[in-house]
Order: sequence, then C-alpha cells, then structure tokens
Amino acid sequence: MIIPGINGSDEDHWQTAWQTEWGPSASRIAPSSWDEPDLDDWCQAIDRAVDRVADAVLVAHSLGCLAAASWATRRRPGIRGLFLVAPPDGTGPNFPAASAPAFTAVKATPLDVPGLVVSSDDDPYCTPAAAERLATGWRFDRVGAGCAGHVNSASRLGTWSFGRALLTAFTAGAARR
Repeated sequence: MIIPGINGSDEDHWQTAWQTEWGPSASRIAPSSWDEPDLDDWCQAIDRAVDRVADAVLVAHSLGCLAAASWATRRRPGIRGLFLVAPPDGTGPNFPAASAPAFTAVKATPLDVPGLVVSSDDDPYCTPAAAERLATGWRFDRVGAGCAGHVNSASRLGTWSFGRALLTAFTAGAARR
C-alpha cells in the first residue's frame, strides 16, 4: 500500500514507479486533500485502503510516514509492516507546520508491527540524528540511503533500486515474524 507525503507522489517519484510495476496488487491511499493534509483524514484514508487489502505492507514517504505511524498506534490485524522512507522531523526547522499542523503532534512511540526507517544523510526535513530518534522511538531499525536529499522526485532516483532491494529484504524478514 502506497502512502505518499504532502502533495502526493508525482509521475517521477519512486512510489509511482513501484505502484506501476506492482499493478493491481498495489493501492494508494486517497485522502480528501494531498495539498492541505489533515492527519485524521489521512488515517481514515489508510483505514479505507486497508479494508480492501489483506496482509499489506505500508510503503510511506515523508508526511505519509507520520500518518502511517499514527495509524499504526491503533492498527488492526493483517498489516505485515511499515516501510517508512524519509520521515520528516515534526520539530525540525523545515517541517511544514503551517500546512500540516496536526502532524506535529505525532510522537515516535513504540509500535507493535515490524518496521524499517530509511533516511538520507542530507534530507532537509530530517537530520540523521532525528531519523535515528524516530526509528528508536518506533522500535524500528534505520538504514541510511546516503546523500539522497528528501528521497523524492527532486532526488532523481527513478525506480530507486536501492530502496526496492531494502523493501524486498524487509518484507522477507517481516514474513518470518
């Protein structure tokens, strides 16, 4: 299940490439607004998407990571894991607090689901130390993606084969739990 960040994931984003590759087996949440994100609305969109999918791995990017983590605090059975890429630091100086105020309240509390945080060394929305703090709070491992900016379309990652390999390894490990 694909959970993009603010403004959604455009046609040049790795999430869109993966969704295209996966075809009908992939779904993308559909909140009321990508541009004016509301945490409750995004969590309800995850609820609706999960109702249509069994045994899903949530593949989230940026603000979508915070929505997925918030949603997972009250998760239902059937979710295999959270693959969180470039989660933003809600307390960081570049966090879009004016556009997404409800997301600033998301805390990294322990989650009872397998998860992996993938972060970049030069992400303007989350330092490596903040990414480690989030991963530790959620009780997830963290993998560094090198210098890949915000791991988005502007990073020009294409299909992002490194991330795809991480997801493949993560889902294989999650299946064994």
